[in-house]
Amino acid sequence: MLNKFKSISEIIDKEKDFENIRITVKNYSVVEDFQKIFPEIKTIAKAVKVVKGVLYLKVENSVWKSELNFQKRLLIEKINNHYKEKIINSVRFL
Repeated sequence: MLNKFKSISEIIDKEKDFENIRITVKNYSVVEDFQKIFPEIKTIAKAVKVVKGVLYLKVENSVWKSELNFQKRLLIEKINNHYKEKIINSVRFL
């Protein structure tokens, strides 16, 4: 006997089988939304990809790379606060 019908979004959001899809979507969202989250550095740094909780940024030059390296914790905190969950654990620069 069927208990209740579930919507596709409800299944994707809650079923364990779709965990990899949820992670991929979150990672893609971080890359896409990076300039919205950090409009002040959109000309300096660009999000390239997220792999296993590591955000890879392409930075304009070594001076900005060094400065952003000092700001890693703030970047991580701001991104995770934006999504209200821990998505990013670390930042690396290309």
